Amino acid sequence: MKRNIIVIGGSGQLGQCLNEVISGREETFNYIFLSRSDLDFVNSEDVKRLFEHYKPLYCINCAAYTEVDRAEEDLDRAFEVNEFAVKRLAENCLAYDTTLLHISTDFVFDGDSGIPLTEDKPTNPVNAYGLSKLNGELQIQQVMEKYYIIRTSWLYSEKANNFVKTMLKLAQSRDQLQVIYDQVGTPTYAVDLAKVIVNIIKNDKNAYGVYHYSNEGVASWYDFAKAVFEFAEIDMKVLPVTSSVFVTKAKRPHYSVMDKTKIKSVMGIEIPYWRDSLNFCIQNL
Repeated sequence: MKRNIIVIGGSGQLGQCLNEVISGREETFNYIFLSRSDLDFVNSEDVKRLFEHYKPLYCINCAAYTEVDRAEEDLDRAFEVNEFAVKRLAENCLAYDTTLLHISTDFVFDGDSGIPLTEDKPTNPVNAYGLSKLNGELQIQQVMEKYYIIRTSWLYSEKANNFVKTMLKLAQSRDQLQVIYDQVGTPTYAVDLAKVIVNIIKNDKNAYGVYHYSNEGVASWYDFAKAVFEFAEIDMKVLPVTSSVFVTKAKRPHYSVMDKTKIKSVMGIEIPYWRDSLNFCIQNL
């Protein structure tokens, strides 16, 4: 009898990519993808009933409040989803001996480092979203031991709304764009991350803890945009500007390149270069 794996946030970008990666190829586990309409993530009784019904071996949490600027004013909701609901999820995982695989963010750092960030680098979020996600991580670590927390950055794919699709949409009505060049990180193809999640579960090394995952390499948002138009063969003039040109409610980290040495060595994976994955995604689009 196949053991159950529940995916919370199953209709979001990463959840859809995960569904695509395992579709037709999964023989070991029974993946259950739960959208917002299937499960009210912040409703403790709904979550408890879910665990009682499925008794999952793994719970993959892709659900999050991700509206970075809105979180500065919508504090109650951001912390309810990213911290308190995560705590309750961890408590249910503990009760049912379920391993939790939780997706977090590079925004738990302040961006002042200038060198690739390892998992043990001190955290210091500069906005409410980052703080709510960090608090969620800490709640998991206080409640249970069988967890994987994967911090990622700049997610995009063929699914949902993301930077790549926004650039392609803007290209339909403009011939030039201003894009920030003083925020540096690494784009992450959500399909690549989904494959890593499946790899962790299939190999089941019990190497619990915090991990960093993005594609390889370094880019600014300007570099990212330039590459999108290059691979899409769109003639677009991209102008590099500083982040001061775009005033936002939430401060963003200027440098959030993550060191992936730990996940590569412990999980035995190879990580694609960000431009290669981007090119693959755009050809699919």
